[in-house]
Amino acid sequence: MVAVAGLALSVSGCGINTIPTLDEQAKGAWSQVQNQYQRRAELIPNLVETVKGFAKQEREVLTQVVEARAKATQVQVNANQLTDPAALKRFEQAQSQLSGALGRLLAVSENYPELKSNQNFLALQSQLEGTENRIAVARRDYIQAVQAYNTEVRTFPGRLWAVVWSAKPMATFAASEEQQKPPTVKF
Repeated sequence: MVAVAGLALSVSGCGINTIPTLDEQAKGAWSQVQNQYQRRAELIPNLVETVKGFAKQEREVLTQVVEARAKATQVQVNANQLTDPAALKRFEQAQSQLSGALGRLLAVSENYPELKSNQNFLALQSQLEGTENRIAVARRDYIQAVQAYNTEVRTFPGRLWAVVWSAKPMATFAASEEQQKPPTVKF
């Protein structure tokens, strides 16, 4: 009995719970990333409808935004796929296409002074900007959680426990070449 208690005490202090704890933190952080992307996807139809009323000749840009939103919402990565870098890359590419389309939509709005002063548009634009900031924070938190998890899985003694838990390193975000280029500013 004393031996079992001693074994339980020594195992509890040796880090066996660290990997599952960090795994759950990373998965929770991933859920927040998905939550913010979903929030953005839900704002887009209202933004598109508001712009439609003012910018009828900009159908191509509006169509690109709607199509990019559809693609972005189709590509899903659940918590069990976080160890698959290819799945995360597909997800990020779809979200990147949507970000680009939204950027073009907001650039179009610069051509319509009455749209820029429309209260609905301003409120939606503000919400969208806030959501983009939330996405950046959620992604940062996920990256930090994955970094802690991956460090534990790859270093001693976590590496030993990783074998017990069959833990694999998780994938993280990587900026695409397109995202690394500075934006072109034209006057």
